[in-house]
Amino acid sequence: QVQLVDSGGRLVQAGDSLRLSCTFSGDTFSKFAMGWFRQAPGKAREFVARITWTGEITAYADFVKGRFTISRDYDKNLTFLQMDNLKAEDTAVYYCASTLGGGTYVYPHQYDYWGQGTQVTVSS
Repeated sequence: QVQLVDSGGRLVQAGDSLRLSCTFSGDTFSKFAMGWFRQAPGKAREFVARITWTGEITAYADFVKGRFTISRDYDKNLTFLQMDNLKAEDTAVYYCASTLGGGTYVYPHQYDYWGQGTQVTVSS
């Protein structure tokens, strides 16, 4: 059974940087594409970024392009979300997710496994 553990969220100031981590266990990490989503209070969960199982292709939501970078470490079974120039509107619970699918998956229902979420709060 795949397990994902999110970490790294905390309170930061606008303009700061933060790196989230997602630890994968329970299966072969390199078989799965990985994604990051976020959910703000009262809003639906939304796509942030994804990376293919090879790590060669990434995709981002328009609102984070140029500010966030997704990457993965196959030796340590980790997925990262580097967030730079954070804004107050980036405040949300961030979730990592995994899928065996090979398409351009940007919807939550397309992912099979989820982390527990990590809170990111950006103060202006």
